[in-house]
Formats: sequence, structure tokens, C-alpha cells
Amino acid sequence: MDEVLSLLFYLVIEIISRTGYAGITVLMALESACIPIPSEIIMPFAGYLVITERFSLWAVVLAGTIGNLLGSVAAYLAGYYGGRSLVEKYDKYVFVSSCELNRAQKWFEKYGNLSILFSRMLPVIRTFISLPAGIAKMPFWKFSFYTFVGSLSWSFVLAYAGVITGENWENIEIYFRKFDWLIVVLIVAAAVWWVLEKRKGKRSIPDF
Repeated sequence: MDEVLSLLFYLVIEIISRTGYAGITVLMALESACIPIPSEIIMPFAGYLVITERFSLWAVVLAGTIGNLLGSVAAYLAGYYGGRSLVEKYDKYVFVSSCELNRAQKWFEKYGNLSILFSRMLPVIRTFISLPAGIAKMPFWKFSFYTFVGSLSWSFVLAYAGVITGENWENIEIYFRKFDWLIVVLIVAAAVWWVLEKRKGKRSIPDF
């Protein structure tokens, strides 16, 4: 596992160093298209390059966001036109296991359209959530909007973390993985609070 991670570090650094913003976009697109290239490596390294004055912070964030959107749309279309059977047929080529797809699908069914927004900060689910959205034929414009907003937030957080940590950017990946489940709990709690508040608001409206 350590060897694989080391190889990923090397590949990400080489691609971004050689191709700049285009490399960030391509790598983030691959992650969102169900290829296991952690954004926790891509964006913090790009953020580190901001403090070396090679990149601009907002250009990095935009490149990451666009990449996320492109990869997510590709996965969405695969689910929309091919359905679950197509995804399962070619799962070995996109590294999607039935367990991971089931988890993403349950999350989507439970939290609906807003899961596309929140899931961009969740482990595993953020990579595969586009597939059940496509399978469920979620309206494309809603999917694209929520994906863009969620990806923008996630890209900014990771890139800015790279700016803050500087040469120690590579430690961010471990940090984010360590607190993945804390993020899950906080987001689920926020979703529950939102639903309860909405129901409370409906009950407070008098009937005439």
C-alpha cells in the first residue's frame, strides 16, 4: 500500500509540474470519473505551488473544480444511459466495486439531490455519487449546479490547506483521511437539522 501511495505522489507531482493547470484539471477529472487518484494529494500540492508563485490560488481552485465537474458528468452519463448493469459490467475498468456503488446509491436515496452537494467532502462516496445520480436520472442542470458548488468548496479547502502547510503539504492527505468520519458525522448532523427545521417551518404555517 505504501508503495502504491508513493507512486501516486510521484505521478501527481510529475504531471502537475509538467502540465500546470491542465494537469490539475485532468487529475481531478479522473478522480471524479471513479479512478482512485486522491484529491487530497492533487490539490494540496497545487496549493503548495501557489506559495512558490508558480500558480494563482483561484486559478488552481477553478482548475480543480472544472476537473471535478467534467469527471462527474462522465460518471453521471454512464449511469444515466447505461444504468447499474453497465456500471457493474465494466466495474474492473473504473475501479468501482458493488459495495462502493451500493454505499453511494443508499446515500443518494437517503438524502436526495442535496447529497450531490454534501458528498464532495465524503470519503469513497464523493468519487462514486455521480453514478447513482445518473441511474436515478436526476435533472442534469441540478446535478451540474450541486456538483460545481460542492467541488468548488472542496477544491478551495484542499488548495488553501496546501498554501498554509507549505512544504509539508504531503501530510494533509493523512490528516484528511484520519478525520474522514468526523466530516461524515458533521454533514449528516447538518442534513438532519435542515430537515427538522424545514418540517418545523411547515407545521408553523396555519391552515385557512
